[in-house]
Amino acid sequence: MYYRKLFDKMFPEFPRVRANDPVTSYEAADSIKDMAKQHHDIILECLIIHGALGKDGIALHTKLDSNQVARRLSELAKRDLIELTGNTVKSNTGRNEREWKAKQATQKDFIGVGEIYMPI
Repeated sequence: MYYRKLFDKMFPEFPRVRANDPVTSYEAADSIKDMAKQHHDIILECLIIHGALGKDGIALHTKLDSNQVARRLSELAKRDLIELTGNTVKSNTGRNEREWKAKQATQKDFIGVGEIYMPI
């Protein structure tokens, strides 16, 4: 993953807990720190390869749990790498969920990476 160092430089770690959260939240945030970076890579590449998807669609293509995907989507949006399309798609349970896409600049910068995508 040649762009991991670029990600780390551009987007330093940001807090996943609030000051008044219980100690268990701090423990959970610390335990996911390294995995979250990998999840970011996997989700971003999935959106570049497959186009706009909801969290369950991303989970299907990446083998991540939909809860893992949901937690990372807002983080990627805060980093200005993905955005909402304004559309909704059906989730695995038939409910509407928001559709996400990689931003155009992100697609141009990372297209063809192919190192981290996990096919079905």
